[in-house]
Amino acid sequence: MRVLGIDPGSRRTGWAIVDRQGSRFTVVASGVIQTDPGDPMPTRLREIHDGLRGVIAEHAPTAAALEEIFAHKSAASALVLGQARGVAMLAVSSLPLHTYNANTIKKTVTGSGTADKAQVGRMVAVHCGVEVRVADEADAIAIAITHHNHGGSPAPARRTSRRDMWTEIARRAGAIP
Repeated sequence: MRVLGIDPGSRRTGWAIVDRQGSRFTVVASGVIQTDPGDPMPTRLREIHDGLRGVIAEHAPTAAALEEIFAHKSAASALVLGQARGVAMLAVSSLPLHTYNANTIKKTVTGSGTADKAQVGRMVAVHCGVEVRVADEADAIAIAITHHNHGGSPAPARRTSRRDMWTEIARRAGAIP
């Protein structure tokens, strides 16, 4: 299964294509669609849509995963995020779409639902062997990993238990032989 993880935002939309073989995750490609905050909102939304459609055309994911909306400090910022999220949903409408809340994503990747962005970034590096410097990109990878762990697979294979997953992570980090 090839998953497109998306961390939507009106200024920066993180995306990642992640494959999984057993308990190993591979980041096929990842990036950020950056828009100019000075541009009109319809222009920015078109850039997000076109960017995600280009990613889909180039990498042919079989599923998409998106972070659910969480509470915002202001209604205005929630509305803007909702617009970016809606455009992302439209862009992936040809794929099965799954959504996950922030706590589930953090808990899946770090083991703690209260992890901060830096912890998510560090664990993405451990899971995938890639160093990601942009939080939106790391979040998109984490969202794709979450779908791989919670969304099932097209073949009836044994799901990796959480214990097996953490053992493999510790082994890759050199904590156990």
